[in-house]
Amino acid sequence: WNLAIFGNIARSEQTHTDAVKTLIDKYGLEDPAVDAIGTFSNPELQELYDNLVDQGSNSLRDALEVGVAIEEIDILDLAEYMAETDNEDVTLVYENLMKGSRNHLRAFVSTLEKQGFEYAPQYLSQDEYEDIISSPVERGKGSK
Repeated sequence: WNLAIFGNIARSEQTHTDAVKTLIDKYGLEDPAVDAIGTFSNPELQELYDNLVDQGSNSLRDALEVGVAIEEIDILDLAEYMAETDNEDVTLVYENLMKGSRNHLRAFVSTLEKQGFEYAPQYLSQDEYEDIISSPVERGKGSK
């Protein structure tokens, strides 16, 4: 859709992927990633991806709303994963990913508003959503 936000967030997501890959390598885990862009080994993720790509292809508004929805889902998933670990390395990465997702959510919502559209949360509660939107941009910790 020729908006900088999509490229900027894609580059940021690559940084997030690299951080997770570092953990996978450090702890000798099997990497579930598939080399082909848009292909996932997890069938649920593949279906979600395919559905969101279809939805986001309809219009700029739809693409931005898909971006917000992805960040909402990420925030909920990360909160669940953080509650399931006591590993400091993993917690640090999850905390930084969470900050990134909240920042991306803010950026997508701001861009939607600049385009003249309103957004209502699809996955987060209204209170969680408002707390994120009303707070300032966050920076990661443990970064070099």
